[in-house]
Amino acid sequence: MSELVTSMEESGSAAFGTTPYDYEISLPCDKDYVKMLLAQVLPPLYSLVLVIGLLGNAVVVWVLTGCRRLRVMTDIYLLNLAISDLLFLFTLPFWIYHVAWHDWVFGDAMCKLLSGLYDIALYGEIFFIILLTVDRYLAIVHAVFALRARTVTFGIVSSVVTWGLAVLAALPEFVFRESPDGLVCNPQYPEEGEESWKRFHVLRMNILSLALPLLVMAVCYSGIIKTLLRCPSKKKDKAIRVIFVIMVAYFVFWTPYNVTLLLYTFQTTLVFDDSCVQNRRLDVALLVTEMVSYMHCCINPVIYAFVGEKFQKSLRRFFRRHVVAHLRRSIQSFPSEKLERASSVSPSTVELELSFVF
Repeated sequence: MSELVTSMEESGSAAFGTTPYDYEISLPCDKDYVKMLLAQVLPPLYSLVLVIGLLGNAVVVWVLTGCRRLRVMTDIYLLNLAISDLLFLFTLPFWIYHVAWHDWVFGDAMCKLLSGLYDIALYGEIFFIILLTVDRYLAIVHAVFALRARTVTFGIVSSVVTWGLAVLAALPEFVFRESPDGLVCNPQYPEEGEESWKRFHVLRMNILSLALPLLVMAVCYSGIIKTLLRCPSKKKDKAIRVIFVIMVAYFVFWTPYNVTLLLYTFQTTLVFDDSCVQNRRLDVALLVTEMVSYMHCCINPVIYAFVGEKFQKSLRRFFRRHVVAHLRRSIQSFPSEKLERASSVSPSTVELELSFVF
C-alpha cells in the first residue's frame, strides 16, 4: 500500500508498503522521525477519511439505487465508482492498525487479499472515470450512435468487463504480497529480478492511473469542446460538468503521489542523488502526497452534492420521502398534551422547513 513505509522498513524500521528498497552500499538511513510522524498523523487522519468516505459514498449508493433506479448508463458507472471507493475504504482500517502498531497480525492470506482489493479499488475507480468520460463523449459528439449504444444492458456488461480488467491489473499484488515474519505486508519479488519488478510496479501504476486517463481526457474533451463550440447548448454544458469535475479532482489528488513515487523509484537513474538527506525528503513528499491521494475517496460525493443538479434533486426527493415523512409520523405520534405545549410546531410546518432546507 504505502511505498514510503516499506522503504523505512528496509532501512531498519518496521512498517508496511508496496515496494521494498535496499541500501546495500551506504549505511542504513535513520528514518525513525518519519516513522513517528506516520504513527501520529496517519491513523487519526485516515480514520476521519474512513468515516466521511463511508457516509458520503453510502448516500450516493442509496440515492442511485433507491431514487434514480439506475435507468441510464451513466448512473451505472457512477454507482460502480462509489463501490470502488467503498472497496478502498474497506481496506483502510487494516492499514490504520498497521501504521499505528507497526505490526501485521492479520496473516499472509489477508495480506494478499487486502493488498489486491486495494489495487482493484484503485484501478476500478480509474477505469470507471475513463468510462464516464467516454460516455459523455459519445453522448455529445456521436449523439445518434449513443442512442443505440448507451443502454442499461451495455452499461452492466461493460461494468463487469471493467472489474475484470481491474482484477487483472491488481493480479501481481495477489501473487507477490506476503507477510513472512508477521510484522510487515510486503511484496516478495524473485531475487534475480527484484529491481525490475519494483520498477514495473511503479510504471504500471503511472501508466494506468495517470498516462492513460490523461490521454483519454485529452482526446474526448477536445472532441467535446469542438462540438460545443460548433453547436452551443446549455443542456450539453451541464451534461459534461459533473464528469469533467470528477476527472479533474482525480488528477488533482492523485497526480502528485504518482509523480513522487516515480521519482522515488527511479531516483538513482535520474538526476537525484541517493543520499540519506535526499531520501528523507522524498519520504516526507510521499507521506504528504499519499495523505492527499487518500482523501480523494471523500470527494466524489461532495462533487455530486454541489455540482450535479440531478443528484441534488434526487437527494432532496429522498429526504422528503424518508426523513420528512419519518419526522411527520413521529410528531403525529406525540401525546396530545405534548402537542399542545408545542403548538407552534406542526407536521406541515416541519415539512415546509425541511423542504426549504433540502
